[in-house]
Amino acid sequence: MPDRQSTGQTLIQSVQRAVHLLRALNHRGGSASAKQLARDTDLPLPTAYHLLRTLCHEGLVTKDRHGYALADAGGLAIPQSSAPESLPTQEWADHLSLELDAAVYFVVYREGEIRVTTASRNPDCPPVSEWADFRLTGHAHAAGQVLLAQLGDEERADHLDRHPATPLTRHTVAGRAAIERRLASQRRGTPLLEYEEYALGSVCAAVPITVGSSAAALAISLPSARTADLSLLARRLQDRAESVLLDRTFSITPHAPRPGTREGAPGVPGAPSRSGRQAS
Repeated sequence: MPDRQSTGQTLIQSVQRAVHLLRALNHRGGSASAKQLARDTDLPLPTAYHLLRTLCHEGLVTKDRHGYALADAGGLAIPQSSAPESLPTQEWADHLSLELDAAVYFVVYREGEIRVTTASRNPDCPPVSEWADFRLTGHAHAAGQVLLAQLGDEERADHLDRHPATPLTRHTVAGRAAIERRLASQRRGTPLLEYEEYALGSVCAAVPITVGSSAAALAISLPSARTADLSLLARRLQDRAESVLLDRTFSITPHAPRPGTREGAPGVPGAPSRSGRQAS
């Protein structure tokens, strides 16, 4: 009889595999056969079938004569009527920021641009102001790199044509070829860590949330003095992201920027602005 620890590890692995299947479905436009999904996720076909049946039972996936599909046109986002009126993920981000003792951000790729739709409001871990336009510097921060990795080759090439991968610090991975190598080397299912590539003095981590038709990411930022905490916090962030994906906790519907800010700010892995003021 398996002990409780090994049973727990098996359950966690099953959740991760189910999330990988959902991501693979999304990458294929929301519909695919079991064989295609098993190949995309490196799962044995019987395991893929078992997990897909479970996802169908839970209402996350549907089955038809063509294969499997995400359960609804909005992907795994909850109906907008169920989300807070002002900022869909604000309360959740604030809570997670307190839990992780880090600034938390929800970022999406929409209409060809990187957009921060939510930033936590934790006075002990405030978001930092952009010093370089966040939308133009996706190659240099964890959230942007996670989003770029989710795009198709043509869409990513188009983005990098419009927003070249120029160096921001001595640690920035610059140039298209270098960025492509960096994204290709990222292990599937692991958080992406970034160390002072966007700005000296800050480190970041991000995990993908691929739901519906939008590439999205959850990210955290820390002062570089807490670099030793980043890897552990990134794993905890991933656990929370996977729970959110399966529980349909939040919507990815955009919101209007708060007064006094412009959409796309604050910078996820930012540094103090040139004026030295931090974002509220």
